[in-house]
Amino acid sequence: MIQYTSTSTYRSPLGLIVIESDGEALTGLRFADVKASASKMEHDEAGGEKVESNKVSSAIPIIAATIRLLDDYFSGKRTENATMGKQPENVTIGKQTENSTMGKQTDTLIVVKPRGTMFQQRVWQALLTIPYGETVSYGEIARMVGCRSAQAVGQAVGANPIAILIPCHRVIAANGKIGGYAYGEEKKKRLLACEQQSKHKKHQVGKANGNFLSNCF
Repeated sequence: MIQYTSTSTYRSPLGLIVIESDGEALTGLRFADVKASASKMEHDEAGGEKVESNKVSSAIPIIAATIRLLDDYFSGKRTENATMGKQPENVTIGKQTENSTMGKQTDTLIVVKPRGTMFQQRVWQALLTIPYGETVSYGEIARMVGCRSAQAVGQAVGANPIAILIPCHRVIAANGKIGGYAYGEEKKKRLLACEQQSKHKKHQVGKANGNFLSNCF
């Protein structure tokens, strides 16, 4: 059975991000190589549809919703974590943003389906419990999933196919050092610094009023 993948690109303050979907769920979210196209996606060998970079497409709702979530994240509006779906390999990610004038909330929900082993799935689910703007150690994640090897956990964290939304960048070494990151330590440092800055400012003003992260990049 041929599995079709639709792919799009998102131009973020930290570089190009590749978005992948099977049409029903988000299956990949990763920083692309600097040589990747910054205007349009490339066709997957198995097929797929083209989506303009950073433009919402009604043809692929999952990709459109992911772009909106990334917009909110990089503008400092999105600070909550994902919640688990009914299936162990599925994650439902939603965002709630308060309208500054009406006081109403709007929701965008997407299903995330990272592909991996059962152990990797447990580790990735544990990552979703790390609060925005905070960090935990590889050893802490190991205890959460009942694993004696922080190294094995580190490998599973590094294999996470859904960057940012499943926040592997919030896991650091036990000695407080930044630790590794599949997309480079500099990106990890900037993601963490801007989350902490955004969280601090939101705490001060009591509610989000946008663009806190814009000063970070």
